[in-house]
Amino acid sequence: MSALQTLAAVDGSLSSVGYGLAAIGPGVGVGIIFGNGTQALARQPEAAGLIRANQILGFAFCEALALIGLVMPFVY
Repeated sequence: MSALQTLAAVDGSLSSVGYGLAAIGPGVGVGIIFGNGTQALARQPEAAGLIRANQILGFAFCEALALIGLVMPFVY
């Protein structure tokens, strides 16, 4: 069997690979949110309540994308 035939013989569910790729975006987004939030808190500590509320809202939106990526392989 040549390498090309072996590569073409790969079968099974690739949903775990799909979820891994889908989790990259929210992971980067969460890092950006909390990194910029930390910088904002260092620059304006008096606005801590507003900054923290916006961080939590952004985190919830990013994690919703991760949950959608987790559910989509099971839909098909």
